Amino acid sequence: MQAVVVAEPGGEFQVVERDVPDPGPGEVRVAVEACGICHSDAYVKEGTYPGISYPRVPGHEIAGRVDAVGDEVEQWSPGDRVGVGWHGGHCFTCEACRRGNFLQCENGDVTGLTYDGGYAEYATIPAEAVAAVPEDLDAADAAPLLCAGVTTYNALRTSHADPGDLVAVQGVGGLGHLGVQYAHAAGFETVALSHSPDKETLARDLGADHFVNTAEEDPAERLQELGGADVVLATAPVSDAIESVLGGLGTDGRVVVVGVPGEPVSVDAQQLVGTRSGVEGWASGHARDSQDTLEFSSLRDITPEIETYSLDEVDAAYERMIENEARFRVVLEP
Repeated sequence: MQAVVVAEPGGEFQVVERDVPDPGPGEVRVAVEACGICHSDAYVKEGTYPGISYPRVPGHEIAGRVDAVGDEVEQWSPGDRVGVGWHGGHCFTCEACRRGNFLQCENGDVTGLTYDGGYAEYATIPAEAVAAVPEDLDAADAAPLLCAGVTTYNALRTSHADPGDLVAVQGVGGLGHLGVQYAHAAGFETVALSHSPDKETLARDLGADHFVNTAEEDPAERLQELGGADVVLATAPVSDAIESVLGGLGTDGRVVVVGVPGEPVSVDAQQLVGTRSGVEGWASGHARDSQDTLEFSSLRDITPEIETYSLDEVDAAYERMIENEARFRVVLEP
């Protein structure tokens, strides 16, 4: 098979030939039809995630079909359409797993970081990390939903917001353009916040009821004019932008951070106390969360805006992502 390998921290991508891996006990082999490129893949490229062994095949947004199953696998069969996200497996025995909190597993794997991922024609995956993909979802569309999709969908559905509540999505990019679609489909009064006025038409087409050009308007003041936000989904990883929306929260409002900035986020404690509001974070989801995301996306016809590339074009594809030039998700098709 062909695979894209990073040989060492900071190394170049290398397209190599490898033997097709055999699934071990409790694993499935996936014939990869599409694999999204995520900003988190820089952890592998640059070696900034602890404990990565090299050489490593990156990629944690995998969509394809089960090609073979290992011993002790009963829930998956060859031919099943499946997907795999960031959460790459769990131990079942730590305290978090015993409480069913698989995403916080103390010994959890990460697809494409602690084992080889989807920048390849085949990948072997722990069976518990696999989600079913609806037949009517194209593989290239499904792949980003296993990262950006599950992150935004899961964050919104676990928030306290109810249909009709005011929910703002800060940033209309790789995460935000999906967040707007999920917020609209869930019945929220949806506000898109962006410093790029040229994204207004897209945001409204995706379901935004309101658009705030944050380069010209104070987002907090505008949100207060609309009644105060119950939830602001912070998708753009910019500290100043996140700080600018805190004053727009209503009573018991929450800023839910899913796009992690490189700098700390400062908060006005008095403002938080006065409105009983808060700032919290959310990270992706486990395999069942991913499957819920895919099923809801299929039900409501929610898809990402994507660009597709072959494995041989991995350098160009990665650069489009890392330089924030893609609109909005980049997908490899082995």
